[in-house]
Amino acid sequence: MADPEAEIKEWWRTSIIDMEPGKIAFWKHPIEELIGNVSFPQMIWLMVRGELPSLDETKLLEAALVGGVDHGPQAPSIAAARMAATCGVGLNNVMATGVNMLGDVHGGAGEQCAELYFDIRDRLETGLSLESATQEGIKSWREKYGKIISGFGHRFHKPTDPRAPRLMELVRKSAEQGVVSGIFAEIGEAVQTAIGKQRGEPIAMNIDGATAVIFCELGFPPPLSRGLFCLSRSVGILAHGWEQIQQGGRNKGPIPPKYLPKYEDG
Repeated sequence: MADPEAEIKEWWRTSIIDMEPGKIAFWKHPIEELIGNVSFPQMIWLMVRGELPSLDETKLLEAALVGGVDHGPQAPSIAAARMAATCGVGLNNVMATGVNMLGDVHGGAGEQCAELYFDIRDRLETGLSLESATQEGIKSWREKYGKIISGFGHRFHKPTDPRAPRLMELVRKSAEQGVVSGIFAEIGEAVQTAIGKQRGEPIAMNIDGATAVIFCELGFPPPLSRGLFCLSRSVGILAHGWEQIQQGGRNKGPIPPKYLPKYEDG
């Protein structure tokens, strides 16, 4: 006969937190030793990886998180959060509305971009040149996802997204210092060059493409590229949601009320 108490205890299993009355420890680190001694980016790393990063790794992760915090109400996640704020819901609902807008097209594209980077890396390890591995990787990716390559191109920033060059500069410096390998920076730039050649004009590496480089360099699996970006953009969502609450306004939609959508007789 099954032990009911054991069944209850084993219903949830976690290596992340050891918690009982008077005790909280994350991956065997007592919370009282973490508070005041580790930064928030270090804590993020610890929670998802089970170990604390070096200070240099932390700086690179932090740079990626800073780079993705906001892009203004032009970004669907921010616009949705601000609209939610005018509907009288709580700030947590406002944030959830914004975060739920982050998907394959907007904000969550870093996951698919990271998949491409890792695929090209794997092809390089078979002996292919960077150019050949990139071409084959792009071809395979498009067969799966379609023509548009996640992480490249931007409707406002052409031909350069100002966030990407700075983040790539930091990756290069980290590679020179031996913090990361630098291989994913090379891959990211090779993809950018290849797409530009195919288009016949330069294309921007956007924030998804640049942060995916960093997350891959730091060893995060592709799905975490999306999760980490969600954490980053949550900061902007919080700020805009709070600002909209302070400004007031009720039931603000995506366009002013005097402008009506075009009616089409179906």
